Amino acid sequence: MAKTATVFKANINIADMDRGYYADHALTLAQHPSETNERMMVRLLAFILNASEQLTFARGLSAEGEPELFEQALTGEIDLWVAFGQPDEKWLRKASGRAKQVKLYAYSGRSVAVWWPQHEAALQRYENLAVWEIPEPQVKAMAALVDRTMTLQASISEGQIWLSNATQNVHIEPVLLKAAH
Repeated sequence: MAKTATVFKANINIADMDRGYYADHALTLAQHPSETNERMMVRLLAFILNASEQLTFARGLSAEGEPELFEQALTGEIDLWVAFGQPDEKWLRKASGRAKQVKLYAYSGRSVAVWWPQHEAALQRYENLAVWEIPEPQVKAMAALVDRTMTLQASISEGQIWLSNATQNVHIEPVLLKAAH
């Protein structure tokens, strides 16, 4: 019998001074049995950093060529495609061709240090692609906030994020590896 996804509820109060965005979001996150708490929290962080009323998580694990987190225009065009991890350059080329803007959030410490130099030159040609690294200690600290029902506050100012619950605060400072042009 196949394992099913674990459902997490997250109520998030976002105060993004950098974008002038202030809102509360009630999210339901499905964690696939193969997904770690660290990866799920990177997905949640990406939502926080790009939050809007139209930003949506895919229904399940994304199939090849489909975004896990995206913002779609009323015309059906994908305005924002968010990817995670260290994907293949071919996959990012498809995303860049289908969306107005693509953001990649890489994590996993040492593997990013190996992956990025191998792909940096090829990814420079995608003008609508931005690549961010979330440092491993910060990803692990975010994973400590995981609970089946989470109430979180997120404050963003000058590129720094403070994510907290009732008892813990985590400081996150994503590293920009490649800016979109």
